[in-house]
Amino acid sequence: MGTVVDDAASMEFHAFFERHYAELSRLAHLLTGEADAADDLAADALLALWHRWDRVRAADHPVAYARGVVANLARTRIRSAVRERRRVSLFWAQREERTENPDIAGVVDVQEALRRLPFRKRACVVLRHAFDLSEKDTALALGVSVGTVKSQTSKGMAELQKALGSAGGPQKVHAAMARGGETGGTAR
Repeated sequence: MGTVVDDAASMEFHAFFERHYAELSRLAHLLTGEADAADDLAADALLALWHRWDRVRAADHPVAYARGVVANLARTRIRSAVRERRRVSLFWAQREERTENPDIAGVVDVQEALRRLPFRKRACVVLRHAFDLSEKDTALALGVSVGTVKSQTSKGMAELQKALGSAGGPQKVHAAMARGGETGGTAR
């Protein structure tokens, strides 16, 4: 008997999907301004509705409920985009500096050593030493805690010093990364 109810619910949901998908996609497009994301948001909303279909179909206005889900997903997407833009602008906010006669070999060595670091350590080291961001700004840019920035930067610098075999590691790394843009390379 459960199969009959499940089949009926499935058919009912399918009909709801066919009737309202385009409208929900259009709503998502108007809320976010992103045509490419609209179909994904509508599909995500309908998937969420399917998981709660027993409650949704019992609601007085299932379409209104669906619109609310789309609106919430769109709001989340917009907030995520704003956070990402803030992180990117914080990253690029530092002024560009030029150095005469850069130590190209040193820059290449540091960049190679950076590539060997795991991403989070590399990101912390680069933001702290190449871009002179504070621990707080680095944490904000990476979406981690200040404690994580401290520990990952410390561990990353220790690994770089070991890889580069230099006594003046932090100064050499800082100087090489600050000049790194002039060789055409980037710390990935």
